Amino acid sequence: MDKITKTDAEWKAELSPEAFKVLRKHGTERAGSHDDFPKDAGVFACKACGNPLFDQDTKFESGTGWPSFYAPIDTDAVGEKEDRALFMRRTEVHCARCEGHLGHVFPDGPAPTGLRYCMNGVAMTFQPDN
Repeated sequence: MDKITKTDAEWKAELSPEAFKVLRKHGTERAGSHDDFPKDAGVFACKACGNPLFDQDTKFESGTGWPSFYAPIDTDAVGEKEDRALFMRRTEVHCARCEGHLGHVFPDGPAPTGLRYCMNGVAMTFQPDN
């Protein structure tokens, strides 16, 4: 996968202010502030670069107010790194292609992985299956 690198000015020109804040500045949208995407078959892709991230089949209702998935579409689709912001220790999830901040992963999800990828809805776009 080819990496995508752009300046902040280039990203600002392409993304909404809220998407820029989340994807490029590691922000977090307010819980429940993003619509809960369609329930149809499809893929959730990075809003910044279009990289396929999560399949609808792995989405579940976590009760957190953010879209949640138990696994990425492919292990190479996302990257992870330790996040110690806000005096917490969490695992940040970012797009492997453009490094856009997506959210965090927690070890309290459902089977089969036991993981909860808690993503910012504004960081993704839904692409229905054709």
